[in-house]
Amino acid sequence: MQTCPETERMVLRRFTEADADDLAALHGDPAVMRYIDDGRPVPRPVVERETLPGILRDYRELPAGFGRWAAVEKSGGTFLGWFSLRPATSVGLDGGTELGYRLRPAAWGRGFATEGARALVRRAFAEPGVERVVATTMTVNAGSRRVLEKAGLTLVRTFFEEWPAYIEGAEHGDVEYALTKEKWERTAA
Repeated sequence: MQTCPETERMVLRRFTEADADDLAALHGDPAVMRYIDDGRPVPRPVVERETLPGILRDYRELPAGFGRWAAVEKSGGTFLGWFSLRPATSVGLDGGTELGYRLRPAAWGRGFATEGARALVRRAFAEPGVERVVATTMTVNAGSRRVLEKAGLTLVRTFFEEWPAYIEGAEHGDVEYALTKEKWERTAA
């Protein structure tokens, strides 16, 4: 799993220091961050000091093939966002390999999220030892929920956590989605 994933319309490649501007713009966009963490844009200095160094560190510390990949459109090389496969650490998840993604609003509604999510699910289950892919989002995040369902994950549960800052819609909780390797193999055949 050393090679970078590719889809019909995207190359998913490792981040480099040169991606600081694109990553800061993505994480600094209020629409992108609306349902994530505290619902607020991440200031550029935080992206430069913490986010990007953390992504680069993951390439060294996580098992081969895990981490976050910059999603770049094949036609034109436009930075679209990122996709990730990591050991599950998000609040509310208990084990598995976590699927994640963030895309620029210009890429929304064009099928990129589903295309990338499906590619990473396929990649995860091609590896020995990955038996379950999981993801979480806010219950009210209908767009992300549709993407997870199109990628083959199914709703496991709704749960409620105490968050440090209120985000609109938090009263409806968060949802966990999952897909097992066994189910994926049955449906992929």
